[in-house]
Amino acid sequence: MRKPFLVLKTGNTFEDLAAKRGDYEDWFLAGLGVAPSDARVVDVRKVPAPPVEDVRGVVITGSSAMVTDREPWSEALRPWLLRALEVELPMLAVCYGHQLLADALGGDVGPNPRGRQIGTVRVELTEEGRADPLLGSLAPAGAPLLLQATHRQSARALPAGIPSLARSPRDSNHAFRAGERAWAVQFHPEIDHEAIAEYVLRRRDAIREEGDDPDAILAAITPSEHGTKLLRRFAELAGG
Repeated sequence: MRKPFLVLKTGNTFEDLAAKRGDYEDWFLAGLGVAPSDARVVDVRKVPAPPVEDVRGVVITGSSAMVTDREPWSEALRPWLLRALEVELPMLAVCYGHQLLADALGGDVGPNPRGRQIGTVRVELTEEGRADPLLGSLAPAGAPLLLQATHRQSARALPAGIPSLARSPRDSNHAFRAGERAWAVQFHPEIDHEAIAEYVLRRRDAIREEGDDPDAILAAITPSEHGTKLLRRFAELAGG
């Protein structure tokens, strides 16, 4: 029997948005092109992750939680991530997952000194990113990626020996790869332009209090296929 594709759920979207459009796991599976019947979704805030040997690939979702809060469920996931790296399980760690993997490997995670990043973000690939099998084929050489993002913490320094694959105006470590088959990205490839607009609208007051212009951020939101292309490419690299 074919092993399922695993989604490790670390958070939820807004309840009313989920009622209309599904939750994080639904967005990921649609982007990956993986049928729900071929997947296993585990909310690691409630139950432990299954053995890495029981799945063929994994996505770790974002969360409104903070890695630096050291929640027990989050800390329990750290050795699971290290075991997944050891067996070279195909992995895509997103936003909270990106920060947790960086932290587990010895990086520095905490509040982004440049502030909240939200909306459509222009992501530039580094030289290593342009040669990366996941990121390098998403856009023509030299062209930026347009991706949706929402986060206040970031990987301020990557683990020793791991280069950044991408950067954005407020985040110099927007993506990295650990080993041959594990990627971590700060942006949200599963979120489309309509969903990110909801996030900006609901956080309008906080954005303004922090010194940014929510109306300008809303006006700059741009549809893009780069997130879906990344998820489909990851599914290919993970064996479909």
